[in-house]
Amino acid sequence: MTTTIDINALALVLAQAAEAEIRPRFRALGTGDIRTKADANDLVTEADEAAERFIKREVAAQFPEALFVGEESVAADPALLPKLAGAELAIVVDPIDGTFNFASGVPLFGVMAAIVSGGETVGGIIYDPMGDDFVIAEKGGGAWQTGGHEPAKRLRARGGATLEEMTGMASTSFIERDRRARVLANLAKVAFVANYRCAAHEYRSLAGGNVHYLMYNKLMPWDHLAGTLIAQEAGAHAARLDGSPYEPRHVEGGLLVAPDRESWDLLRREVFVD
Repeated sequence: MTTTIDINALALVLAQAAEAEIRPRFRALGTGDIRTKADANDLVTEADEAAERFIKREVAAQFPEALFVGEESVAADPALLPKLAGAELAIVVDPIDGTFNFASGVPLFGVMAAIVSGGETVGGIIYDPMGDDFVIAEKGGGAWQTGGHEPAKRLRARGGATLEEMTGMASTSFIERDRRARVLANLAKVAFVANYRCAAHEYRSLAGGNVHYLMYNKLMPWDHLAGTLIAQEAGAHAARLDGSPYEPRHVEGGLLVAPDRESWDLLRREVFVD
C-alpha cells in the first residue's frame, strides 16, 4: 500500500529533531527540565517537549494532510488520541522513547514514528540518536537498518526455539497484580528475560535477530505501532494476547511478538497466561 508520506523524509525530520533538541540536552538537563506525569517512573523532559514541537512543525509543513498524534500532544489534549482510529492519514510520534533512561543519563533511548493510513500501520521508523542510524519499514517492503555510514542491511527476526532456549524482553509493570505473579513465575521457563525500559531498542533487538520475543501489556500507539510493523516485516508474528491483530486504535489487550505463530502460541500458553 502506498501513502502520501515520504518515509525517508520523515526519518530525516526525526534525525534533525534529535540533533537540534535531544542530543544537546543529554546529560545536561537541569532539575527544572525533568517533570513527572502519572507517577515517579513516568517522566517528561524539556527535550521530549522541544523535540515533539520540532517534529510537529516539520510534519505540518511537509505533510499537512496528516493528523499528528504525539505522546506529549496527547498528554496536553487527551481528546486527540481517539481521532487516530478514524484518521485517513496520521503520523504517530514518540519524541523520546526511554525518557527515564534519557533523564538518568543512560544512552538507551530512541525517536519513533509510525505512518497510519486508513486504520492500518503502513510505515515505521525507529531512530537511535546515539548510534545515528535507523530501523525502518514500509508495509510489504521488509525491515531495514540504514545510516551509520554502513550499507543498508535487511533485518530478519530469529527463528523459533524451544521454550528453554528462548530469550526476550517483557514489561510486566501494567499487568494486574495476581496475574503478574503468575507471569513472573512462568518466566523461569525461558532462558532469559530483560527490560530495557525502552521499547525502541527492544524492537530493534528483536528485528535484528538478537532476541526471540517481546511482551507488553499497555499499548499506547507511539510506543508500539512502528516497532510492531518493523518486527512483522522482519518476519516475526505479532498479535494481542487474545490472538487478535494489533491495530492503531488499540490501547489495551496486551501484545506478544515472537519468531513465528508456533512460538507465539507456545509463549502465550506456557508463560503469558491469563
